[in-house]
Amino acid sequence: MDQLKNTNTLFHNTDYQNYLKKITACEVSRSFCRHDIDHFLSVARIASIKTMEAGLNFSRDLIYTTALLHDIGRFVQYQDKTPHEIASHQLAIPLLKILDYTDDQKNLILDAILNHRNPKAKGFSQIVYQSDKLSRACFCCPVEKECDWSSEKKNLTIVY
Repeated sequence: MDQLKNTNTLFHNTDYQNYLKKITACEVSRSFCRHDIDHFLSVARIASIKTMEAGLNFSRDLIYTTALLHDIGRFVQYQDKTPHEIASHQLAIPLLKILDYTDDQKNLILDAILNHRNPKAKGFSQIVYQSDKLSRACFCCPVEKECDWSSEKKNLTIVY
């Protein structure tokens, strides 16, 4: 049985792949952190660990699907300044229709996407928020000094 059935279905979806290509094109000259599959998988892996540590019972498939979707609207933000959490939320709705999740699970995923930049998020959304921030390897970034993240926000040590 494929433990990441929905995640793999999503990843191989034509629309999803096109969104990834659009993000890559928008970030081709970006010197700071990119919003690519490496970032999405880092968020997923950290969120999986944090979920286990918190004793919560979310499937890895749900966690990975959320991570793959949380920044998918980034290209929209580059194009028209729509906050990417809003664009990602909107793009995720039709993508979730092809996946085998309950309505409650889809709503959990959509809430986490919409709140992944909200430090006051609760529950699973808070885990995604924290994992998104912790996924950045500021401690070894060659352009860390030019980054506009505050020193308090930067990951200057390995945590996960």
